[in-house]
Amino acid sequence: MSEIITLCDAWAFRRAYQRGKSFVSPELVTYIIKNKQNNLRIGITTGKKIGKAYMRSRARRVIRAAFREVFADAELLKSGFDVVFVARGKTPFVKSTYLSKVMRKQLKESGLIK
Repeated sequence: MSEIITLCDAWAFRRAYQRGKSFVSPELVTYIIKNKQNNLRIGITTGKKIGKAYMRSRARRVIRAAFREVFADAELLKSGFDVVFVARGKTPFVKSTYLSKVMRKQLKESGLIK
């Protein structure tokens, strides 16, 4: 795989929400859509329903740590996709090891991991 890039543009997030395939669990929602580049692009969003700023920050940290764990184990991640992770109400309260299992299940279900 070439590299992982962070999604920053609002249009990329909107495109994933509107046209992407979604995978839902009580802890995490994952949107996946094919992009025209040869790299994996990752985005994380946390809404105000999660809680105050420190809770949203914790949710982002947990998601990032879980993705690092999944990425380190699964070198078979396909490139050429945009992946948007959306935190849910339970996200700040779970450990990153548990969230990595949920994330791995969603990515396998989507076909991004073999």
